[in-house]
Amino acid sequence: MATRPPNDLEDAAVSLTLAVIIASPSPLLLLDENLAVVGASDSFCEAFGIDRATVTGCALFGLGAGEWDVSQLRALLSAITAGTPQVVALEMELERPEIEARCLIITARLLAYEDIAQPRVLFAVADVTDARTNTKAKDAAIEHLGVLLNEVRHRVANSLQIISAVLLQNARRTMSAETRDHLKDAHNRVMAVATLERKLSESPNGGESVELRTYFTDLCKSIAASLISDNDHIALVVKGGGHVPSRVSVSLGLIVTELVINALKHAFPNGRVGRIEIGYQAHGPNWTLSVRDDGVGMPKELPLTRSGLGTSIVQALARQLEATVETVPAVPGTTVCIEHVQVALVSDHEPERAPAISPAEGLSSGERNASERSIANGCATLR
Repeated sequence: MATRPPNDLEDAAVSLTLAVIIASPSPLLLLDENLAVVGASDSFCEAFGIDRATVTGCALFGLGAGEWDVSQLRALLSAITAGTPQVVALEMELERPEIEARCLIITARLLAYEDIAQPRVLFAVADVTDARTNTKAKDAAIEHLGVLLNEVRHRVANSLQIISAVLLQNARRTMSAETRDHLKDAHNRVMAVATLERKLSESPNGGESVELRTYFTDLCKSIAASLISDNDHIALVVKGGGHVPSRVSVSLGLIVTELVINALKHAFPNGRVGRIEIGYQAHGPNWTLSVRDDGVGMPKELPLTRSGLGTSIVQALARQLEATVETVPAVPGTTVCIEHVQVALVSDHEPERAPAISPAEGLSSGERNASERSIANGCATLR
């Protein structure tokens, strides 16, 4: 059987390569070692206004009005023709007279031919102008919405502070002690939300998350300003902290407000000096919020099941956060713990692990009682 001469095989390979390039739906060029065009796809000529009759043999940097003569592109192709065989990409702006600039991704690769003395470079172009424009428009829209949201929050915070000031002013004017207490409670609840809105409007991340230590500290300053006449008399201290989503921080802030107000009302009678400590700890998805005072503690005759407005608010907010409220007397004073526990499920592809359990789960009755006694040192009830 006769064998074709090598030249016939080479010609057939080149002809097939050119046929594939010309028919390609993506803009392609086949360049020689001098970066002159050996073949061009119809899609390339149509996309960039190149005359197909004149493109073959023309230098790449001489195409059109010379818009392809870009220094970064020269450096890229020089590296390719020097023997860099891997795919290399370049993003560049193609500027043409009287035509909108296009954002292109240029990919070039040195092809492996048997006639190594005559290398070929495959030159591919992807137009990503619309994609980049859409991304920029989306980013601009997100930034604009963020600015508007912060402005709304700033205005809401101002309005809430005005409302809280009116409530506090009316509380000072009223002659009824009961009405005065209700107005002060309403004032502090409004200030809890106002403080959060102010913090969110100043947040550099657009209010997506809130740093709790700073938020609780600001909240305690606001409460102390309206309910504590002498800051040396009762101290409000914040410990621990972490970042939570803004929607969670609203509920946590309201819970802290209710518990701190509750402690200030009942824990320090007759000018008793004391301290209220707000703590927050998180381990993965699990977290604990506690408010503890070193006051007189709960009256023994007061049933643990007693529920006032503050208790109802805390219980409702805890349910929204899928958390539980621990109400156990402690010595000295009292503490309220709000705990969120999320048990992670073990998938079929993961090694079996011991399930997460609550401190008292799986214990004998004696061990459970001991555990509950230890919890009593950290968790107590609302008065």
